[in-house]
Amino acid sequence: MKKITFLLAAMFLLASAKTNAQDDAKRECTIKYNLFKGDFQSKKYEEAYTNWIYLMDNCQDLSVNIYKLGSTLAEDVRKDPVLAKRVYEQRLQYFPNDNPAKLHSDYATYLLDNELASDDVVFSILEKGYTIDPTKMGVKNLYIYFQGVTDRNKDTNPQKVFDTYDDVVESVSSKLEGYAAKLKELSKDSVANKRLIHAYSTNSRALGTVEGGLDNIISEIATCKRLIPIYNRDFEENKSNAVWLKRSVSRMFNKDCQEDPLYQKLVRAYAEASPSPEAYSFLASVLEDNGDTAGANEMREKSFDLETDPLKKAKYKLKFAESARSRGQLSRARSLAREALKFNPNYGKAYLFIARLYQSSVNNCGENEFEKRMVYVAALNQAQRAASVDPSISASASSYIRSYRGNVPSSKVVFTAGVTPGSNYTIKCWIGETVRVPSN
Repeated sequence: MKKITFLLAAMFLLASAKTNAQDDAKRECTIKYNLFKGDFQSKKYEEAYTNWIYLMDNCQDLSVNIYKLGSTLAEDVRKDPVLAKRVYEQRLQYFPNDNPAKLHSDYATYLLDNELASDDVVFSILEKGYTIDPTKMGVKNLYIYFQGVTDRNKDTNPQKVFDTYDDVVESVSSKLEGYAAKLKELSKDSVANKRLIHAYSTNSRALGTVEGGLDNIISEIATCKRLIPIYNRDFEENKSNAVWLKRSVSRMFNKDCQEDPLYQKLVRAYAEASPSPEAYSFLASVLEDNGDTAGANEMREKSFDLETDPLKKAKYKLKFAESARSRGQLSRARSLAREALKFNPNYGKAYLFIARLYQSSVNNCGENEFEKRMVYVAALNQAQRAASVDPSISASASSYIRSYRGNVPSSKVVFTAGVTPGSNYTIKCWIGETVRVPSN
């Protein structure tokens, strides 16, 4: 009995000693952490470094700030790539749920910028971040990730490329719509609003650049010649899959594959699987192509009336405008684009659409060089308006602006035409728009 009592007492003493040791370790970690944080905030980085290394070695799960603040010491102060990698890896190990998608994205950026890992390693890190939440990834990394997916799958599994593209674009579009809605509601009557407008505009420009970059990548493989066999092959399996049908229809529409019979089959299946405003808008174009103008108009009105979001209403109006343009109804197309702008005055794509309409009519709306070049003035005005109201398309609008500006009438052409610089001029034919004659 005495022996058992002695053993129990010994076990109790050992447990107490262990507990006390653990408590001492925790207290030491807390002290070191407070010293580290205080020195860091005072920018005493050398003093902060000693306590920080102790925390990295002994108190890894105490606070995520060990890594958030410590990355500055490793990357900016010490400029130590090995230590910086350790910061990222320990943070992922001990705080895996603290904004992990952004952390993977930041880690990939660091490795890329410092040439510390192969393309395959960087891609695997980006893939983890993308799988968690693509909306938290950096703009540049979304582009790099999609390029990686394309390079690895374009010949063996193009459908994966298309699916990834759709996922990324939908994510980007959702964020752009959010910024557009916020910008629409903000006025410039306060300093706070101006800051928000600047932030939303900057983010929109960055996302718009990514959207254009993704389109450039996928345009090389998303051709009608490649799309039609894939969608024919997979149609039976997906004829009730609304998401697959929506993406297939949208891609064929955007790549001008509407003449193939498969397009109509996809659209009708989409409208049946998802009787939605968007499905009806696509069905309207099919009915129009089949000569059913009344049915097409009915579907357009149906899709438009069912939609309640003014930003999406604007998109549908522009889609109708694109259909009108494809049938050669240029004046009607412009009217529909202007209706889109009534629902979203900051819809730069609508202004850019009108600019391209004007550009397409240069040779038809002028009898001499001066008159033809004045059409470019009208197109330039629309493109400049697009860039000024919609930061998300500023990059693409800039290329049109440069092109149109390079084609406006020179001083010599204006002089030869006998027109006064700075005067008003009304463009002929369906455009009928009054613009100012260039004076430079």
